Amino acid sequence: MVLFLLLLVSLATVSHVSGNTDFTTSTEVDIKDCPFKFFGKEYQKFYVDTSGNKVSICFKGKRDTSDNDCVLVDQSEGINKGRWFITQYTTAPGSSYHKALPQLTGTATCYAGFRFFKDATQYLYFAFRTFGDQGVVANYMFAGYPLATLNVELQVGGKKVTTWEIKEKTKIIPKDASACTHSGILRDPQGTSGVLRDPQGSSGAVVLPNKGVCDSDGSSVTCSASAELKTTPCGSGKKCEGEGLCVALPPKPAVCTVTGSTVIDVDGKAASIPDRCAYTLMSESGVKLQAVFKDRRRTDVSFLDHVILHLDGPDVKIHLEQGGRVTLKGKELTLSSTPAKHHDVELTKDQTGVTAKLLKSKYGTSVFFDGYTAQIYTKVPSGTTMPGLCGKSSRTLSEVKVSDLSSDGCDKVTKETDGNKFECTDMTKRCDLLKKAPFDSCHSSIKPDPYIKACIDTLCKYPAVDGLKCQFLGAYVKACSLLDKKVEKWRTSTSCSSDKAFCQDTFCSAHEFCAEDTSGGTSCLCRSSFASKYRKAKTFGEPTVCDKNSASVSLAGCLMEEKNIDYSVLHLNDKTCKGQRDEKTHMVTFSFDSDTCGTVLTAEDKQLKFKNSIVAQDSSGSKITRHDEVKIELSCYYDQTKEETMSFKIKSSSVTQTIVSGAWEYTLTMNAFTDASRTQAVSSSTEILLDQTVWVELKTAGLDDKLVAVVTDSCWATNDKSPTADLKYDLIKNGCPDSADKTVKVEGNGKGTSTYFSFNMFQFSGKSGDVYLHCKLNLCVKKDNTCAKSCDGGKRRRRSARNRYVDENPAFITMAWTN
Repeated sequence: MVLFLLLLVSLATVSHVSGNTDFTTSTEVDIKDCPFKFFGKEYQKFYVDTSGNKVSICFKGKRDTSDNDCVLVDQSEGINKGRWFITQYTTAPGSSYHKALPQLTGTATCYAGFRFFKDATQYLYFAFRTFGDQGVVANYMFAGYPLATLNVELQVGGKKVTTWEIKEKTKIIPKDASACTHSGILRDPQGTSGVLRDPQGSSGAVVLPNKGVCDSDGSSVTCSASAELKTTPCGSGKKCEGEGLCVALPPKPAVCTVTGSTVIDVDGKAASIPDRCAYTLMSESGVKLQAVFKDRRRTDVSFLDHVILHLDGPDVKIHLEQGGRVTLKGKELTLSSTPAKHHDVELTKDQTGVTAKLLKSKYGTSVFFDGYTAQIYTKVPSGTTMPGLCGKSSRTLSEVKVSDLSSDGCDKVTKETDGNKFECTDMTKRCDLLKKAPFDSCHSSIKPDPYIKACIDTLCKYPAVDGLKCQFLGAYVKACSLLDKKVEKWRTSTSCSSDKAFCQDTFCSAHEFCAEDTSGGTSCLCRSSFASKYRKAKTFGEPTVCDKNSASVSLAGCLMEEKNIDYSVLHLNDKTCKGQRDEKTHMVTFSFDSDTCGTVLTAEDKQLKFKNSIVAQDSSGSKITRHDEVKIELSCYYDQTKEETMSFKIKSSSVTQTIVSGAWEYTLTMNAFTDASRTQAVSSSTEILLDQTVWVELKTAGLDDKLVAVVTDSCWATNDKSPTADLKYDLIKNGCPDSADKTVKVEGNGKGTSTYFSFNMFQFSGKSGDVYLHCKLNLCVKKDNTCAKSCDGGKRRRRSARNRYVDENPAFITMAWTN
């Protein structure tokens, strides 16, 4: 007995032993002086029972108490007596208990114990110690116990936790009965091993040492070997599973939707684009997905216009555009439902739109674009936030703006002045259809709220045209389908009949967008930012461009579409002169010269005008028309004085002198005129411009026109008064125009007593002084009409008229011009 006591209190100092009370079948022991912690919960009573060939030491009530916590020996082998005791002593670190159980960290100050007998023979011994938060049960088989192995079953909450197999006799075997108490709410307590107590559901639990459990908030709850409870958030990209293990979340399929001016990111959060710039939607290694926003019918509402896949490696950009057009390096690609590979991008096209799959994406990213809505499917690991608006729509626009794709001033936010004229109440009801069946079949996968918001935000400030009534509904359904969720028969319930992409295979220019036209079909209409200045001026395009004697005008095809005008029936005054349409810009250009396409040339008020008109072809013969009448007046004019640098005035409006030649005495007068009929005489105040035609008449008085005729032999100009000056320019020689000056014309020379000629006014090069015009005339006796001069093709032909001259003194006259 002394040896046994020494064994029990090794490395301990006994201060007091109480109890040593015997009992037979059962007893209730108050241990408030030495409470015991059993699997994390402290108890102050023992309920001991040796009946039924069992030995049970329970803590919450008698053996048959439900939800009980017990130490149970199921083979008592005839035990019929017990003795309990409480001993006050200190068991400090370094004791045999600490050596047997290295996880022990505290100090026990007492223990409560039981000895069990069969008659007078001791069979079993159990002692209960508490080390801080840890409970230890000492197990001992006396030599008289008939079984070789002692099986001790531990129950918590009425359920078996574990069984201790004690095989060594006459030796104390300490066993750890510790655990941690967790008062929180467990995520999945029923399916979690290591949870000992789960009363009535999920609130509160006991966690075994070196075990863990998951809290309802996703945190890991673990119980250390020393029964220390620790709660650790798993953090982004991980989740708590099983016995409190934080494991990396598998990539979760997600969809980013860009429709109208709204970006709905992969987390279902929405943000609106207020301007007409380009932004990065998402980027990963080697590729960026970029979106360009533009206006349509109004400048204060932006819409997604096209998507660009910018591949960094080959530095190429694949454009997914309206109408299902895809371009690479400016060239359109021919696509079908059969995949076509271009720079590690797999492209397919069907009636619903174009899909681009990024073959080297580590996230399995693909892009679907129907011309108005882009939807990006990706498997980004949880906790990974990708750059761009799709990764996080709340990013500031400045940090995701793509400057080289954004036009100057694109970020200027405009506001229309016409106010809100749209049926917001009705449109809100329309958008709210996403809350109901059949769309609710997808609500568990994708919340409809951001799609509803995008729909309302647009249709409360923009007309419900161009397929917008179905666009946002269809965007939600497509997002669902990308996550393998089907929404059945939604088109029937919403009157959205066709699944073909709106405006599929209709290609517009950069300043146009595809829309519903007045006839109920689709065509390319002008963007408001492009058309506003033309609508304000009430024109179809830019002003006429005049260039010398030609002109052209370009009209915007989209402006004519708005008025339901077919450009192909338009023509100039000449019906064969039609406009040429640029297939890229859809601008229609009409060109004409001053003498082609029915151009009318007029001169008035010192301006030379040439006019034409663009009119509609009238070939139907119908008495009525359903198109606007078209007549666009075009004109160009030039100020005739613009290129002139000098003008001349006659010094004397009329020069007259008396000529005496033999028997003949007559007067000779020289006059200048500005018209061919010689009715507009030049006065001393009349300005004659360079290159202006002047008619000069040489008229005689006192001659018998039946006998003689006047012949202008020669005329020339000098830069001073002397007719023999060194600087001389010939106009008429030998009665004919000098071949060097094509402007000189001689009329009626030698046919009567008067003659005249014309020339275009000139000046001597490098000289700014006066010009003197000299003429020499002869009298010719009329006979057989031999006095008249004949000038063939500007070549003079000698005749015998000189033999008929009767002048002894040829007439000479000079007219002076000054500038």
